[in-house]
Amino acid sequence: MNISIVQEMIDAIDKPAIFINPSYVIEAVNQPYRDTYPVDIKLGFSTCYQVSHRNSKPCDKCGEHCPMQESKATGRAATVVHVHTTSEGQSYCDILMRPIFDGTGELLGFLEILDKLSFASNRPSAGKMVGESEAFKAMLNKINRAANSDISVLLFGETGTGKELVSQALHSSSHRAGKPFVIIECTGMSDTLLESELFGYEKGAFTGATTNKKGLVEAAEGGTLFFDEVGDIPLSTQVKLLRLFESQTYRPVGSVVSKKANFRLVCATHKNLKHMVETGEFRQDLYYRIAGFPINLPSLRQRKSDIALIAAHFLAMSKEKKRFHKNALEKLTNYPFPGNIRELKNIVDQAILLADETVIYDTDLPELDNISSDSINDASSFRGNVVTLDEMEGQYLRQVYSSFNGDAQQLAKALGVSTRTLYRKLKKAGIGSN
Repeated sequence: MNISIVQEMIDAIDKPAIFINPSYVIEAVNQPYRDTYPVDIKLGFSTCYQVSHRNSKPCDKCGEHCPMQESKATGRAATVVHVHTTSEGQSYCDILMRPIFDGTGELLGFLEILDKLSFASNRPSAGKMVGESEAFKAMLNKINRAANSDISVLLFGETGTGKELVSQALHSSSHRAGKPFVIIECTGMSDTLLESELFGYEKGAFTGATTNKKGLVEAAEGGTLFFDEVGDIPLSTQVKLLRLFESQTYRPVGSVVSKKANFRLVCATHKNLKHMVETGEFRQDLYYRIAGFPINLPSLRQRKSDIALIAAHFLAMSKEKKRFHKNALEKLTNYPFPGNIRELKNIVDQAILLADETVIYDTDLPELDNISSDSINDASSFRGNVVTLDEMEGQYLRQVYSSFNGDAQQLAKALGVSTRTLYRKLKKAGIGSN
């Protein structure tokens, strides 16, 4: 094997990259890779796991998935998200491992290319997604792959799973990062209001339109448009959005001149859009337009090992010099969190206020629903009477309404719905009407 040719190949890659032989020894390295790790890399001697992990043996011998082993077994490229020790400290890296063969099919070694994921951390970090579970890492891999493309992304998952933070990560990691990131709240918007907010309007287009107004589509020029709760968009408006997304053109209200748009589309919903398509509540053609690259955001029940870390993150961001007792963390870990990360943050905020000492005990936590996560995940264990979904929702609303002391605005924010929607549900359940 001609190492000089391999080195030229490595140098042509703008991301951190190395070439390693089947024994993990680094035989070629580019400058971005050297800049990433604060150690002296000696070609022919240093191993990848010594440099990136500070380990004395390979990843699979240290309890982690090793992409080289997978690549060896399949003869194909493999990816994995690991935490590496870089010049900036502990950093998430998305690793692509690709086998290199000679003309006879003999394995020569592996090309390893890194993407540093600046939007995520395995420790409390302001403005970053925090976690270390396998479900979290799988999500990071998808976010990174989507960020490097202009493909439309649909974020779906339960309410409170962090869709806005993921959408911001998609934007900040893309080539559009220097351009605007514009959020469109679809919940509670009427057909007319949504259209005027999106496309803007001309002077005289309707009563009160005394000047021209630029719409959110134009405000996002060159950047990212994030449609939050896209499932709430009225059917009558969906056809206008389809035209915008397909042609990248739109027409301000009251204008006869079309304008060209330039934006990256990201949408989010906690609703089952496929089911809404089947029931005629959501256009099928619009669904396939926005769901170019679906990303599932796992619930906290799927990330139980992350709960203590995320709770510590919220505590650190509060600037309070308090810490959780192990019993409090155990209680949090065993709670199913129907409101997910948003609910966890509210619980931490309340616990900070309730704790009289620097240690937050389990008795300092606000009252949690007496539901085990096992009973939620194991449907076969159910032995009770079946109640309607409306009755179940009413029971849950009574519990959380009481814990929020009747503050409907804060409760609506925690539940991920508009205040108007919450009031309608409260009224239906007969809550707070007296």
